[in-house]
Amino acid sequence: MITIDNIHKSFGNVEVLKGVSLEVKAGEVVCLIGPSGSGKSTVLRCVNGLESYDDGEISINNRRVDSEQKDINELRTRVGMVFQRFNLFPHRSVVENVMEGPVYVKNEPRQQARQHAIELLEKVGLGDKVDAYPQSLSGGQQQRVAIARALAMRPDAILFDEPTSALDPELVGDVLKVMRDLAEEGMTMVVVTHEMSFAKEVADRVCFLYGGEIVEEGVAKTVLSAPQHERTQDFLKRVLNH
Repeated sequence: MITIDNIHKSFGNVEVLKGVSLEVKAGEVVCLIGPSGSGKSTVLRCVNGLESYDDGEISINNRRVDSEQKDINELRTRVGMVFQRFNLFPHRSVVENVMEGPVYVKNEPRQQARQHAIELLEKVGLGDKVDAYPQSLSGGQQQRVAIARALAMRPDAILFDEPTSALDPELVGDVLKVMRDLAEEGMTMVVVTHEMSFAKEVADRVCFLYGGEIVEEGVAKTVLSAPQHERTQDFLKRVLNH
């Protein structure tokens, strides 16, 4: 479904991605792990057209992704994105945040969009917060609203960029549960995460990035239990003893 072929990306003189290649099949969950600054988030932003890339090619369902293309917004409806910071509209209620995309981007009738939004909020455990405003919610609740908002576009895949790293530890579990449920339902997901237990349990594959390259890739349980590359071994030692 998602093909990343030899992607290069520089910011100024700094080459952030040095020939990253990855394929993600429909229904697969792939976790990108690695130290800060290894290029994980940049990969996601290139896939979603939020960031241009200098060389190589990205395609989604055989359609090339290019941040300059005219139909990039249409392409973004096919691939949702959940950010580290929730990016909710503070002046809109929870249900209005979830309805926003379907109504304004896909021209869904308001009543239909509202009904679907309420169903999604119930699905993520926030059926009682429909008319609340973001500032009255905990970080974990706001992140679950952000996931419902991504789902409202009925995407083919969702990209998660460190969705739990801005949360207090006791709020992480609720967000990971929603993601676990989505994985079980067959949602295609690419997840940048520091949650190794989640990656081990939910991901089909794990890619370890270091210095803008995929250094090791394989079945999640294998890579996380018995990494082959010394950089992966060193990273996991530090993360797991943290």
